Amino acid sequence: MSGTATVKVFLVEDHELLRDGLRAALHKDGQFDVVGEAADGLTAIHKIIQTDPDVVVMDIGLPGVDGIEVTRQVREKRPGTKIIMLTSHDSDQEIFASLAAGANGYCLKDLGADRLKRAILSVSEGAAWLDPRIASKVLTVFAKESTQTAKPAAEQKADLVSPLSQRETEVLKLMVDGLSNKEIADRLVIGVSTVRTHVEHILEKLAVSGRTEAAVKAMRRGLI
Repeated sequence: MSGTATVKVFLVEDHELLRDGLRAALHKDGQFDVVGEAADGLTAIHKIIQTDPDVVVMDIGLPGVDGIEVTRQVREKRPGTKIIMLTSHDSDQEIFASLAAGANGYCLKDLGADRLKRAILSVSEGAAWLDPRIASKVLTVFAKESTQTAKPAAEQKADLVSPLSQRETEVLKLMVDGLSNKEIADRLVIGVSTVRTHVEHILEKLAVSGRTEAAVKAMRRGLI
């Protein structure tokens, strides 16, 4: 943000004490204007659409609709809105699910107020922001995937065509969302054994050894 323009921030956090602390920290700084708050996912979606903030600070573990799904819906309806995940979770699945949903930043809740402010400012200006502990995970997986998939130009061009069937793509999207095999089976109304078979085929076709690498390759190749 240039000049004296303030960054409009929306807070999504179900713990009132933490939400109050975030609001107080941002209000101390003239660069930020907290334009709205929500304590659950559904309320967050409606209020964010109404207030049209520059940056949303988003918790993942929300009542009802979780922060990853809120992020996905907000990015579909307000693609210009930037979203920073602020969470205590650092699992690979939630990190990549958040990034796949369109998050612009990922911070852990033990970061200080000054770092959060820098993250908000950076993201508002179009940059990505990853907590150093998260960045190391992302870079490690991306580097591994890049090394394993180095191919001649002709093969890279062939990769633009998805090797997955429509059902496998549906399963892959739900994998990236962090759903278990049982949850995927319930969502698609198929058996758990069928889901396992689809997952095996996905890993084989993408030439990866696990779900995290599958998520990374899917995002890099635009399969989801």
